[in-house]
Amino acid sequence: NILVTGANGQLGNEIRLMAADEKDHYIFTDVAELDITDPQAVDHLADELRIDLIINCAAYTNVDKAEDEPEFAEKLNATAIGNLAATMARRGGTLIHVSTDYVFGGSKGNTPRKEDEPASPTGVYGVTKLHGEQAIAESGCHAIILRTAWLYSEFGKNFVKTMLALTADRPELKVVFDQAGTPTYAADLARAIVEIIRNRAYVGNEGIYHYSNEGVISWYDFTQAIAEIAGNRNCRILPCHSDEFPSKVVRPAYSVLDKTKFKNTFGTEIPYWRDSLAVCIENLKNQNNGTHYET
Repeated sequence: NILVTGANGQLGNEIRLMAADEKDHYIFTDVAELDITDPQAVDHLADELRIDLIINCAAYTNVDKAEDEPEFAEKLNATAIGNLAATMARRGGTLIHVSTDYVFGGSKGNTPRKEDEPASPTGVYGVTKLHGEQAIAESGCHAIILRTAWLYSEFGKNFVKTMLALTADRPELKVVFDQAGTPTYAADLARAIVEIIRNRAYVGNEGIYHYSNEGVISWYDFTQAIAEIAGNRNCRILPCHSDEFPSKVVRPAYSVLDKTKFKNTFGTEIPYWRDSLAVCIENLKNQNNGTHYET
């Protein structure tokens, strides 16, 4: 029995699709069904449904707003994760938790980040996500932590859908070119998680892993590719510096995750970012008849 929290988000919805034909029993919950900040509620539901494994997709993800709501971000990104981990520790189960590249906020040049490198978050979001990882470690439960980056999908609000709308409507657009990383199609990450569970590969492979699509680009290059694949050719996309868009948070300048450990451990082939982007945009076009994108 597998409990998925945050099931109405990007990754949760993709896992719902990927797990539709699985033999394991997936149970999908969001805040309406389960408040993960309530330890008694987590314990009660896990016992009632005899949960063996939790996939946590729930998080406070508004990076800028977290600076104004640090207590709420801490509650969702750390305290709640401790609750899930404690429940799985008590039941002898496993927690698969999704974390972020934002645990690496400090500058390190252009070397992809490995799992064992010291964390250096520069904002509340990154700090609280790191606290969530630490809460899992302190619980002693069996756990796999998957750090990912630049997540997008056909669901909810995300960078790809926003840029599809903007490049279709505006004659000109400025996008930062001095932040580099790798986009992650949520469907690819969901598929990898479901395969790990199907193969019981989480047994004996506890630890922290990095997962994003292959390749390296800036937000500017990413936007150029989005517009090109979608056929939005009437928008002039201009590169700009990050300081042209003032923010309370210093975002990682080079946020590429080294995926060697994940690939070697689970034998998973990870798609190239542009190939996955094309799949997502084609799906969105089919959903919207090529005329409208949610921003």
